[in-house]
Amino acid sequence: MIRYKELVLNDICYTDLVYERINKKLNRRYSRHEVEEMILETLKDSEETHFRRSGKNIYVTNNDRKIKITINFNTCRVITVDAL
Repeated sequence: MIRYKELVLNDICYTDLVYERINKKLNRRYSRHEVEEMILETLKDSEETHFRRSGKNIYVTNNDRKIKITINFNTCRVITVDAL
């Protein structure tokens, strides 16, 4: 069984455009550092059972923070973050 949490935490990366997309979707003005910190903390705080793979993506739902993170399975690149 693949441990998605471990995989993502070890290889997570970002594109230049994702920071803009995340701020737009969350209606925030986070810096790059703040985005990366928020995502890393959310991933660490989320239980393994909240990491779900569907097709080419891994979805991480964190109800406490009220967000869902979408990550490409093959590259471990963050695609977006949606408010719940």
